[in-house]
Amino acid sequence: MKVILTEKINKLGNIGDAVEVKTGFARNFLLPNGKAMRWTRENVALFEAKKAELVAREAAAKKEAESHVDAVKSAKLHMIRQAGDTGQLYGSVSSRDIARALKEIAGVNVASAQVLLGSPIKSIGAFDTQIALHPDVIVPVKVYVAQTQDEIDALVAGKVLTFGTKKVEEEPAEEKKEEVAEEKAAEAPAEAAEATEAVAE
Repeated sequence: MKVILTEKINKLGNIGDAVEVKTGFARNFLLPNGKAMRWTRENVALFEAKKAELVAREAAAKKEAESHVDAVKSAKLHMIRQAGDTGQLYGSVSSRDIARALKEIAGVNVASAQVLLGSPIKSIGAFDTQIALHPDVIVPVKVYVAQTQDEIDALVAGKVLTFGTKKVEEEPAEEKKEEVAEEKAAEAPAEAAEATEAVAE
């Protein structure tokens, strides 16, 4: 479906751009949230008539987002969760959980879609993510997940938490996880073997 964007949307376009999007995306998100309008000659003329108003609204939204940057940066996103002996959570920490925490801790309202987490957090550790307060205002934040406040304080201080034979510190980037695992196995082959046997059992 072809639509006219009435506000800037990352990876899609700027205000006033005519873009092709999936029908479901347009009907379920863009159109009902006032982020776009169907492309028709009538709507093109309507957009041009309202362009100045829409640009002003976009500028105001960006300014408001910028006013929340410091609050988001200073928010202590500490998640207390139950976990198993290996540090794996019984549940997970989702974008929705982080959005809820931001509202409670910093008084900043964001939708879960504005939390650029990717996949849910499923283990204890310190995790980097970003909060998109506005398409042009992206704030990096760190989320700490542990079973107790003492464990979180240790993670914040940069200490390594040990669960059985598994150490939890900074979450390695996806492409480095395999390399990190190989290095740890090379450093402690006996521990790696024990961990493998435990998994097999």
